[in-house]
Amino acid sequence: MQLNHLNLSVKDMPATRALFETYFDFICVDPKLNDTLSVLNGPGGFILVLMNQRMNEKGNHTYPDTFHIGFYLEDEAAVTATWERLQSGGIVLDQVPQIMRKTFGFYFTFDTIMIEVTTPIKD
Repeated sequence: MQLNHLNLSVKDMPATRALFETYFDFICVDPKLNDTLSVLNGPGGFILVLMNQRMNEKGNHTYPDTFHIGFYLEDEAAVTATWERLQSGGIVLDQVPQIMRKTFGFYFTFDTIMIEVTTPIKD
């Protein structure tokens, strides 16, 4: 069994879609009118669905405090390069890459989503 997609609720569809396309190698394959929904294909066949918060019929627009998505990269250099690309692109980053548990990485929040970019520390 393989997890193949995730649906995230976002405030700013164009900006969030651009973040995933620009920095995480996703390709939008099915944008809907009025930016209500975007389907993005990602590395490894993973599908990310971005849904505008307007579609939340029950009004739930928040994630739990520690909810996040994570990207595992090949090594520390790739983590640092991603951090530098994000920073150069004007993305607000609250921390620099650092050792966290048995990984090297960083967290940042974009729109309503906390994102982790990390790599396992090699012994």
